[in-house]
Amino acid sequence: MFIKKKPSWDKFNDSDITPESVYLQRRQLVKNLGLLGTGALLATPTKAGLWDLFNNDKSNVTFERSPLTFQKQSTYNKWIYGKQTPEVKAISHNNFYEFGTSKTDPIEQAQSLTVDPWQLRIEGEVQRPMILDYDALFRLFPLQERIYNFRCVEAWSMVLPWIGFSLAEILKKAEVTSKATHVAFETLYDPEQMPGQKNRFVGGGINYPYVEGLTLAEAMTDLTFLAVGLYGKTLPPQNGAPIRLVVPWKYGFKSIKSIVKIRVTDSQPFTSWNRLAPSEYGFYANVNPDVDHPRWSQATERRIGQGGLFSAKRIKTLPFNGYGDNVGALYKGLDLKVNF
Repeated sequence: MFIKKKPSWDKFNDSDITPESVYLQRRQLVKNLGLLGTGALLATPTKAGLWDLFNNDKSNVTFERSPLTFQKQSTYNKWIYGKQTPEVKAISHNNFYEFGTSKTDPIEQAQSLTVDPWQLRIEGEVQRPMILDYDALFRLFPLQERIYNFRCVEAWSMVLPWIGFSLAEILKKAEVTSKATHVAFETLYDPEQMPGQKNRFVGGGINYPYVEGLTLAEAMTDLTFLAVGLYGKTLPPQNGAPIRLVVPWKYGFKSIKSIVKIRVTDSQPFTSWNRLAPSEYGFYANVNPDVDHPRWSQATERRIGQGGLFSAKRIKTLPFNGYGDNVGALYKGLDLKVNF
């Protein structure tokens, strides 16, 4: 089924999608060069190009993924950053510290992750708490494909075709109460399957389980997406199977993976990176080229799969990752340099 009308948030043509091969690879070179110390758990923009040039092809790592039936959104593009990111990159170039801090740790370590059976709990300030099993994640709402730009706090980016449904749909079904102001999310906690949770040094120093949060207004915006698929198939485990959040106008660490709990709250929840380094990772984490990370500029980004270590080709980062027309009104009157 095709939707004829072009939604205002949809910025990309099919040709702009980051090929899957690009999205799944990158950082084994960190280990090989001995560059990953305790002060370098997040790559700088320079490193992003370095790993892209020398990354190891992990396309031979196999895992089962089922095709999904979904409504394909008609697409257009206001600003074209270049060629699509290869699919193999999208499944081998990941930050998922539960499996290690190297970009290739997730594809190497996550393949035995048990995602069926699965339980997703929706609770807190709702009239109808719910527990959804694995099958319900794929049949509760009609699935759509959303082609979104993905921007990492490390100053690299991709264009990815997610499959899923708006978070607002599930919150409406749960009937959020009048007391609600925020929505909190929690990743699976299973140290036996996730070695980074067993050893905090391996897992980047994070206090697990990984938690994230949004304001209720952000959560109810149509752009905010719960993804169950990628590139026409179910999510790979390293990409957050079986269900993850995608918030395209925020840095990627807000898009929490492998979610087991959504809790509607009456106060701002703790979030993992903000708790670990509040001066570097704010609660809002909106993409903002005018607010640098303390260790690198956010004014530009490198599109993974285009250029390498010696390439000067970079693209300008847009406010709200280009989705300002859709979400800018959410922050009217808010100082985005203070509330970063």
